[in-house]
Amino acid sequence: MSETSTSAAEGPDEAASPRARLLHDLDVDICVVGAGLAGLTVAREAARLGASVAVLEGRHVGWNASGHQLGTVMPGFNLPVSGLIERVGLEDARELWALSNEGAEYVRGIATAGLIPDIGFSEGALEVPNVDAGEALIRRVQTLGEEFGADVEGWHVDRVRSVLKTGRYFHGIHYPKAFQIDGRKYVHGLAALATRVGARIFEDTPVVSIDFSGIRKRIATPSARLRASHIVLAGNVHLGAPLERLSETLLPVWRYAALTEPLGERLADAIAFQGSVIDSDGIDHFRIVEGDRLLWASPETTWPAQSTRFARGVQRRIETVFPQLGKVPIAETFGGAVGVTVHGMPQIGQLRKGLWVASGFGRQGLNTSAMAGQLIARSILWGDERWRLFSPFELVWAGGAIGRVAGQVIGMWARGASSAAGVFARYRESVRAKERIREDRLTKANLRAGTRAPSRRGRLPVAPRAFGVRERADAHPVPSQESERVPDDSM
Repeated sequence: MSETSTSAAEGPDEAASPRARLLHDLDVDICVVGAGLAGLTVAREAARLGASVAVLEGRHVGWNASGHQLGTVMPGFNLPVSGLIERVGLEDARELWALSNEGAEYVRGIATAGLIPDIGFSEGALEVPNVDAGEALIRRVQTLGEEFGADVEGWHVDRVRSVLKTGRYFHGIHYPKAFQIDGRKYVHGLAALATRVGARIFEDTPVVSIDFSGIRKRIATPSARLRASHIVLAGNVHLGAPLERLSETLLPVWRYAALTEPLGERLADAIAFQGSVIDSDGIDHFRIVEGDRLLWASPETTWPAQSTRFARGVQRRIETVFPQLGKVPIAETFGGAVGVTVHGMPQIGQLRKGLWVASGFGRQGLNTSAMAGQLIARSILWGDERWRLFSPFELVWAGGAIGRVAGQVIGMWARGASSAAGVFARYRESVRAKERIREDRLTKANLRAGTRAPSRRGRLPVAPRAFGVRERADAHPVPSQESERVPDDSM
């Protein structure tokens, strides 16, 4: 079935309208459990390939993290590239990276084809650490560019600070082909696109039980029964009692974001970068929206809370990073829970004949849900076997309540350690600056006296390679042991 560009009347208002509950028995080729980003992508792609598809959603489309994320799209996974290579080898790591890039391009295709109006498309993402890690970033640029073909640039500290007017960040990695969209419009627009090609979406239809035996699987809901040849579990941490054991392989993590009131010209004086900015320590993630408003994500927590409670925390983070903005007014807060896997990779594949899983996208990025949707639809209908690349990443119990406590403690410790490292890095930078001033004064005095200038002892060496320029293709990279995670926007 074909798709055409939507008019304004077919945009988010129509897409977000309530859909019917399943009230009659149904027989389909594929049943998708969960109407989030991954489930809706499976539904759209399978319907486009000619399958009959039903999506069962216990609440409504995009009610959780899928409808409450910052919308940054770039290739990669939560597992660092060095860890990925160590786990599966370089060749399979390259194939996995290529799949993640396909997912990003899938979203780009929808965003740029006019299929969802007013999606707020813009390009560029900048990953910045709060410590001076120039040599490590050079190695990452080499590995990503040469081994994985990623379009990346290393930015020197001066270039970073020319667009981010703060002393907290040092060198950075720029992803010019990364992009961002309005995440809420995307998930509801994706539902409309799936419906347009024949997929049926039923809201307020929780799954009560599933019988996996036989060629035709049976799914029971409170008001009807459904039979399908294939079931795709895309409900993340909210699969419910029938699939509790699967849900327990995910650590539930909540992340909240705040949208400021319009800030006018003072925002441009603080931030001159129009893409997403991602703290490589996983603390801050922000970008400018609507010209003069700031969308900012808070640190993670393993316990739910009212999103409004995080407004002050986001205010403090903004004021800490950009003191010139002061205490900014917050217009809206939102958030949701995602499932984080123990091994840092998404759960994609076939659990048993006819039973598929697309889950564990926490910290992975919006690209991975799109990748999973395409891959599973093609696996079911075309026999695509590339899902087996994810086989080394088994379903691992996430530790239950103890895992959540440990996750919270580890997160708080990591943020504290990162903050301390940042303070120390900025202190060392100030010491070097004072030393340079002192040496310059001595040099001038010596020149006036006609004596030789003293050597500059105590200065840290500057990385010999130039930032801001892509590394040569004939260079020999040294894989970094530093974290090479591409952070998530999934919220």
